[in-house]
Amino acid sequence: MHKIFLIGFFSLAVFTSGFAQNPKWTAWETEADTLMGREEFKKAVALYTKIIKASGLKQKENYRPLYKRAVAYYSMGQWQPAIADISKFIPEFPQSYQARILRALVYRELEDTDNQLIDVEAALELSGGDPQLLRWRGSLLMEKEEYRLAINDFRLIAQIQDDPEVEMNLAMAYYSIEELDSAIIAVNKAIELDGAYGPAYFYGGAFMLEKENYEQALKFLDVALRLDPENLQALFYKGISLVELKREEEGCRCLNKAFYGGVDDAADYLKQYCYEVLK
Repeated sequence: MHKIFLIGFFSLAVFTSGFAQNPKWTAWETEADTLMGREEFKKAVALYTKIIKASGLKQKENYRPLYKRAVAYYSMGQWQPAIADISKFIPEFPQSYQARILRALVYRELEDTDNQLIDVEAALELSGGDPQLLRWRGSLLMEKEEYRLAINDFRLIAQIQDDPEVEMNLAMAYYSIEELDSAIIAVNKAIELDGAYGPAYFYGGAFMLEKENYEQALKFLDVALRLDPENLQALFYKGISLVELKREEEGCRCLNKAFYGGVDDAADYLKQYCYEVLK
């Protein structure tokens, strides 16, 4: 996501005039921008810093190098200096949603969900409801276990665009509030949008297993395994479905393979159902 949002960070509309009055600063900035393009971030930071010190940030136009330096700090993984620069920039340009996105990206690297959410919500309001930002906010709300609010965001996105991943996000949110039927509806919608979307079949199988609908679970899991034969968790769930359907020999083979592949949870099922079968 961060690569998409970084596009255009150097072309903010708030900086269309005034700065070019000092040719020396303009030359330094052009050189720094070139260094950014070459990913020579440390050298770019040094030049942006030179401009910032020379200008003293006395006019709004002078804040452009400060913003670009924040991008450079972000690009080189210097999170606190990036936050410091953006936090100086935002009060001067409160309508810049790009700045809010940039700071949210830094907070994401710092695993600071609360501050990330504050900036994403501000960017959403300023951008007019960008679907990518809605998706981002929805994922943050999921992290905070605010599942119903997350559902609202994912449903809004689903009204704007067809996306199986969004439907799976909805499915997981519904599952988290124990609304299994709604979760399964979302799974089926994801499959309708993309018949080869593996996660939908895997989680569809898991949800059906929880509902003790073993026949339907098996249908989902068979497709999941055709799409990803190395999915040992799906193999484990398939083994459970099979033994519950009294197809112990097939089920125990699946459970045995899953166990030796590293799925420790299969051990209890092997003991319960398969001791005699695998003798």
